[in-house]
Amino acid sequence: MKKTDVLVIGGSAAGMVVSMTGKSAYPGKKFTMIKKQKDVMVPCGIPYIFGTLEDSKQNIMPVDMLMEKTGVESLVAEVVAIDSKAKNVKLINGEHIGYDKLVLATGSLPVMPSWLKGGEKENVFTIPKDKVYLDEMKQKLDACKRVAVIGAGFIGVEFSDEFARTGHEVVLIEKLPNILGLAFDVELSDKIAVLLEERGVRIRTGSGVTEILGKTHVEGVMLDNGETINVDAVILSMGYKPNVRLAQESGIYIDEGGFIAVDEYMRTHEPDVFAVGDCAQKRDFVTRRRVNTMLASTACAEARIAGMNLFQLETVKTFSGTIAIYATAVGKTGFGTAGLTEAAARKENIDVLTGLFEGVDRHPGTLPKTQKQVVKLIAARNSGVIIGGEVIGGLSAGELTNVIGMIIQNRMTVNSLLITQIGTHPLLTASPAAYPLIKAAEIIDKKMRAKQSLEV
Repeated sequence: MKKTDVLVIGGSAAGMVVSMTGKSAYPGKKFTMIKKQKDVMVPCGIPYIFGTLEDSKQNIMPVDMLMEKTGVESLVAEVVAIDSKAKNVKLINGEHIGYDKLVLATGSLPVMPSWLKGGEKENVFTIPKDKVYLDEMKQKLDACKRVAVIGAGFIGVEFSDEFARTGHEVVLIEKLPNILGLAFDVELSDKIAVLLEERGVRIRTGSGVTEILGKTHVEGVMLDNGETINVDAVILSMGYKPNVRLAQESGIYIDEGGFIAVDEYMRTHEPDVFAVGDCAQKRDFVTRRRVNTMLASTACAEARIAGMNLFQLETVKTFSGTIAIYATAVGKTGFGTAGLTEAAARKENIDVLTGLFEGVDRHPGTLPKTQKQVVKLIAARNSGVIIGGEVIGGLSAGELTNVIGMIIQNRMTVNSLLITQIGTHPLLTASPAAYPLIKAAEIIDKKMRAKQSLEV
């Protein structure tokens, strides 16, 4: 039986990063990574193979090259069983591989709701991270004119924009009152909706789809208010579920939300078995509640933690929860969010103050390609600790969202942000005198001081 020191199951972002981090931390150990397909898609780039990119070949992660460079063995195979007591796995061809440490990075699968009538019809698509499926999907969609995208999260928004860009008639359908309603507060999500509509996307919110119409092929969708919309294809962008069947069948503990249960070192309930990425249990950084957040950025952070702690616990290297940092772009306008929205914070009974500032991303604002930049910060009222933030602006909004994520992770307060030293340049950033992130903090600080003066 073949043996390895560390066996990683899964070759997407989490599997790749845990392999590289682990090999760097423990160079004397043998690492083996198993992936089901040779070509691994860049998950966040999948929407763009339907418009911006020429084909799916431009959206492939160089996994094998990186593994070879790092000294990790990469195998294309499928694991069908895990024996965590005997410390070995069984492959689909009957072979076994023994291990000292095992890391599960099996990812997630798109949701196909059982209650949705007509989901089996031709031209109904989910969005898996499967190159073969996506290539066939693209070929079929190229022959379609009218497309319904069901679910207005980030992926649904990105797909809708790509289809509109390539000349399709697109309707984006969302059951919640607003698109991106779980990621942005309404005053920002409304701006994004206007931006999409200007680019040709028709938006229907407040109604869900109950049935996909047609005999064998898609001919339309029926909403829960009885309205029908004629379309040729349907894209289901209704979320993902953790891919835990292998773990569950092997007796590894799965929590009530369907995730592999882990601690802050990413260890499962089974000795020497770790789990990272979409398949692993998540807690919110602020509320500590179990959440279903599935992000490549979170997966990579978890993978680094697991990789560093495989053989020796590093007490300062633990994963303290997902901050849920999302960013995307529609045309030349970027938008992102990190941490809790104001609505989510209030739902948790967190007393918050907010600051919303609209400025520009360059100075002076007369410079070419200057864009408006809107920043909203959410802070706990009494402590002033920043727990969330949202950005709309130019393409720099993505990096500004990352900055907000670091502010939240380091539990910075409004006051500490106000005295933060920032570097600026006219062509790259907003003015230091009107930096939207700090100006939003100033608005919260003013509200805090007003409250304090009332109490004196």
